[in-house]
Amino acid sequence: MTTAPSPRILLLPLLLGSAAVILAALGFQYIGGLAPCELCLYERWPYYAAIVFALLGIAGSTIGARLAIAATVLLFGASAILAFYHVGVEQHWFAGPTACTGSVGGAASIEELKRQLVARQPVNCDEAAWRLFGVSLAGWNLLASLALFALGIGGLRQLPTRGGAR
Repeated sequence: MTTAPSPRILLLPLLLGSAAVILAALGFQYIGGLAPCELCLYERWPYYAAIVFALLGIAGSTIGARLAIAATVLLFGASAILAFYHVGVEQHWFAGPTACTGSVGGAASIEELKRQLVARQPVNCDEAAWRLFGVSLAGWNLLASLALFALGIGGLRQLPTRGGAR
């Protein structure tokens, strides 16, 4: 009979995976010079939250660690949905946020054109700034989110239920 792993141990790969994604994103931004678009910045938030939950779960009680695993699973699910949306915006399957997609135009006056230019983000969400093997950073984020989601689900399934049975 094998014993179930500690929930704290199961949080370690979720913590390390989240930290790796954030470090990669910051590396692409600050070392590689790839400025993030609005959606790229939004896609980082679930990872930041997952890092906090994982750290709290590791430092807390067993019940807190279980809750932290469940919270990270939800965060990675949301992250995958957001990344899929961003991939869809890049592929022009979906309309993206007006502040970072499409072109500026249709202004009836110089003042309206100035307002459009000021409101516009410097990086377009619908144009992939970089690709590896034909996959954009948003696509890689989707894959990372799905992998961490699956890892979290696998971790939850390894934990015994309240009665002790799996």
